[in-house]
Amino acid sequence: MTTADPQRTPGGRPLVQLLGISALIGIPVSLAAFAFLAALHGLTHLVWEDLPALWGLDGPPWWWPLPWLALAGVAVGFAVRSLPGHGGHVPVDGLSLGPVPASYVPGVLLAALAGLPLGAVLGPEGPLLAIGAALALVLMRPWDANLTDPVRQVLAVAGSAAALSAIFGSPIVGAVFVVEATAMAGLAGARLAAVVLPSLLASGVGALVFTGMGTWTGLEIPSLTLPDIDAPARPDLADVLWTVPVAVAVAVGVRLVHRAAEAVARRASGQPFGAAVVGALAVAVCASAYALVTGRSPEEVALSGQALLPALAANPAAWGIGALVALLVLKGVAYAVSLATLRGGPIFPAVLLGAAAGVLVAGLPGYGAVPALAAGMAAATAATLPFPVSSTVLVVMLLGSAAPSMAPVVILAVVIGYTTEQYLLRPRREARAQARSTA
Repeated sequence: MTTADPQRTPGGRPLVQLLGISALIGIPVSLAAFAFLAALHGLTHLVWEDLPALWGLDGPPWWWPLPWLALAGVAVGFAVRSLPGHGGHVPVDGLSLGPVPASYVPGVLLAALAGLPLGAVLGPEGPLLAIGAALALVLMRPWDANLTDPVRQVLAVAGSAAALSAIFGSPIVGAVFVVEATAMAGLAGARLAAVVLPSLLASGVGALVFTGMGTWTGLEIPSLTLPDIDAPARPDLADVLWTVPVAVAVAVGVRLVHRAAEAVARRASGQPFGAAVVGALAVAVCASAYALVTGRSPEEVALSGQALLPALAANPAAWGIGALVALLVLKGVAYAVSLATLRGGPIFPAVLLGAAAGVLVAGLPGYGAVPALAAGMAAATAATLPFPVSSTVLVVMLLGSAAPSMAPVVILAVVIGYTTEQYLLRPRREARAQARSTA
């Protein structure tokens, strides 16, 4: 992950000037994020709701994902093969904070707006980070003569943070994400503050503008949220005890998905266009198979899971064991293929898969549905992101009114999921990679 240079960051009067520029940057970045998310939401609604209704269908039929994802594969493949920036960051490599050239933006937009609303199992956070960083650098060109390279990097991070706050519904998540990323990159003390403060300010200003745009335009731009859920006053002993093995199992499951994605990505690197087309068709097959097996909508396997998560949390009894297993298996495969061959962010599907796993195990003796849901989401997020604090804040904020009572479960699951990934699974993975390299 790219962050500002830990050895050279502004301070004193230059920092004050940087804060002023960051506040100004938060306004256009949030407007760009609003426009991007509005377009994404409109296209998704058109493909999966308006067109089936227009053609007299009761929702998308089982075959619906096939033509749309074929189209998505062609468009994403073109962006990856032929446009600068290759359509953006490869999702299996995680998220990237850092400068993004403006020339990359057309490819990022094409890959995102063609892939995400047509069924790619990825979230919008990856493209948003790139758009925010690129726009920040474009807007600060008038100050280029007075700004050093580290300042450019700081402004790129601030732009990314402002854009990221839009999709999570709060500037806090984006700001914490930046704090943890920069701290892990080696910044401390005044140098850390010089990166974090502009990002905090840009996120806050951007969130205000984003909220105002929603009120002014009347457009509903959904963020990753959960409905109010009836949580117990506090977790009991059984909830705490079950969270330990469940978090380990979820972390291992998420790592298996990412390991499969890494294997596919290695094979796909030489033929990006063909890989995108084949990968998109594989996602379509998974979604269609789910609809045929369960009788439910293929939309539940396709897409990021952002729209499915509130329904799953509000009425977990609507999914039987068979449907949940099919969702976990088929969406997990579609997620792995999307991570390797398409473009987007890795967080949203991971949260959804963790929630589905939590609902599946909620029937264990003494294990409550809400603690299981919280533990599943927390462990999956921590195993996907290398940032335990950001994972904790994200899931706690998702839980809304249930957060105070479920915070201990979330923290326990994050610690276990993160530890399992970073200190148990990752060393073994690196040892296998070293052995292959030596051989």
